[in-house]
Amino acid sequence: MTGDEEIGNAFGTGDPFSVGVEEELFLVDPVTGRQANASRAVLDRLGPVDGTVERELHACQIELITDVCHSAGEAVGTLGGLRRAVIATGAGVLGAGTHPSATEDDAEITDKERYERIRDLLGDAVATPVAGLHIHVGMPDPETAIRVANGLRTHLPLLAGLAANSPFWHGVDSGLHSARAALVRAYPGRGVPRAYRDFADYEHALETTLRAAGMEDRTQLWWDVRPHPRMGTIEVREMDAQTELRDVLPLAALVQCLARHEAERGTPVFIPRDALDWSSFRAARDGLDAEILDEDGRVRPLREVARTLLSRLVMVAGELDCGDALEDVERLLEEGNGADRQRAEHERSGIDGLVRDLTARTLAS
Repeated sequence: MTGDEEIGNAFGTGDPFSVGVEEELFLVDPVTGRQANASRAVLDRLGPVDGTVERELHACQIELITDVCHSAGEAVGTLGGLRRAVIATGAGVLGAGTHPSATEDDAEITDKERYERIRDLLGDAVATPVAGLHIHVGMPDPETAIRVANGLRTHLPLLAGLAANSPFWHGVDSGLHSARAALVRAYPGRGVPRAYRDFADYEHALETTLRAAGMEDRTQLWWDVRPHPRMGTIEVREMDAQTELRDVLPLAALVQCLARHEAERGTPVFIPRDALDWSSFRAARDGLDAEILDEDGRVRPLREVARTLLSRLVMVAGELDCGDALEDVERLLEEGNGADRQRAEHERSGIDGLVRDLTARTLAS
């Protein structure tokens, strides 16, 4: 799901509310967890796969991309096969929003024209690699896509807190649950988009923004949620990459269910972009202990917001065959997110022990 956009859109050409998942992983030494610029070697050694494996902006990363799937469970099963295929090349993988101990000079830019353009566009802002979890949900038509994108804006803080998995960078605790969230906001074209009146309003805003940026490639506007006309989907890009697939599953199911929920509900409460940006920051800083905006515009504890939504999504989850996966969000609320687990492991075994633990758990999942 990379490359330049083509004119037109694919909304309505596939199954509505189908799901696809992309995860960016760090390539590392399988024993020590040290970051490795090995994406070309991995692709050279890779055999046939169900899905797609791509190089990323940095040579120390790989992107795993599922095909279109009926359910979150099917998508996560495909990711498991892709992880195993990459590991079979001899590479280690580490799932987190940032590599906890790597320094800026450890990462090389991938020798690909698209990524060279991004480096020229952003300069040193891309010196530190970051890894995200991106969920695509199929849309039946352009106007539904805009309605869903507008509605999903309000859920970005919740998703950020649930998925936060990058408290460490350059060997130190950032003080945030998601250092990745702070890093990517240094890029232009990131963050929470504004709400759009309709698809024509979105297209006008997009073309105006591209002209201002001096770009033609629509995919270089990396809003936290965006319509993806070429794929016929809505894409949620807010979340950190996860260490274990058992944590990808409830997050993918939640996004799929929220997309269907927003397609079926009335006009959502309008929440200003700045308010959502601040709410997402609080979620990135405080994780599951954050107080965030809910879908009605009230500030409430994140766990309360999550549990209220889960109760509203029961019927939708049944229709999408992801009821069990959605219920697993409760496990995250009780056990803690990835950042909580990273900090607990760091307290036990230090930064080197944390990196080895993340590598081992990513390899085992």
